[in-house]
Amino acid sequence: MQRIHFTASDLARTRLQSTLGPLAEGALALGALAGAGRADHARWRLEVQGRLAQRTGSRQPPFRQPQDRSRHTVATPYDLLFLLERAAPPGGGAASGRPRADASRLALDIWRAGVAPYWERIQDRLDAECEARGRIVVAGGVEQLLLTLHPKVVWRGPVLEIQDGPDRDIRLDGRGLLLCPSVFLPVRAVRVVACERATGMAALVFALPVAALAADLWDGSPGSSQALSALVGQTRAAALRALTASCTTGQLAARLGISSAGASQHTTILRKSGLITSRRVRNHVLHTVTPLGMALLGGRLRDVPHAADPAGSSAAHAAL
Repeated sequence: MQRIHFTASDLARTRLQSTLGPLAEGALALGALAGAGRADHARWRLEVQGRLAQRTGSRQPPFRQPQDRSRHTVATPYDLLFLLERAAPPGGGAASGRPRADASRLALDIWRAGVAPYWERIQDRLDAECEARGRIVVAGGVEQLLLTLHPKVVWRGPVLEIQDGPDRDIRLDGRGLLLCPSVFLPVRAVRVVACERATGMAALVFALPVAALAADLWDGSPGSSQALSALVGQTRAAALRALTASCTTGQLAARLGISSAGASQHTTILRKSGLITSRRVRNHVLHTVTPLGMALLGGRLRDVPHAADPAGSSAAHAAL
């Protein structure tokens, strides 16, 4: 059993976030691809295995089974969760040193093959779950949220008990807890990250309810999502989608699982392209998608009025 210890400051700073970024989504998706996911992942598995076969000649990623200690394999799906930690686990292991770098590449490969093609629909489900949980907070407070989070999560204030994983105690030390839903966990599963590498907060990833997984989630049609990624690149497309909910550069970096410098570079290019606007609010810069950016996200460029500066439009095409 894992036990997360809260103080009053921790309760005040606990928040919801729709994703921990591409690296986390890739690591979690690998577990579902390995067969630890729900039955309704079956179609998704077949499609992803087909993409892996096209890229690598094999329908399976090179993860090892727990009893397999071969150097030629990368990690078990559970090992990959250590990638989300700010530091490598004590005593080394599959996620430290060179194997950690190999595991990162594997997680990003799985992101490209198994998450990015569906990301627009996945993001909609994750955002909707966070909004629903947010309404619970408004009506009953953070403790009510923790009480209703998941069947394997029990709130016995001031301790949150997770009936899964290793036996350990996690003390939040005033930083709060990051709560994040996932479409790639078994229906009765949760995962705990003691110190999430982007924020330094402890994170609890919990499975979406079955009702949130509609059949069209794994619709394989290309749609505007893949077209946008082909136009501006996967990370920049993900940044543009993330900014439909205005956020700072640091928040964007946390959502995408990239460095602040990388997030700043992407927002600069998106701003010069006319797809977002940026304004300073106290010590932070807040970014928001423009009507042009929203039209690009929805594949409706023809609907955008031509009131923008033609020179600026040309600059946008050049930057893209």
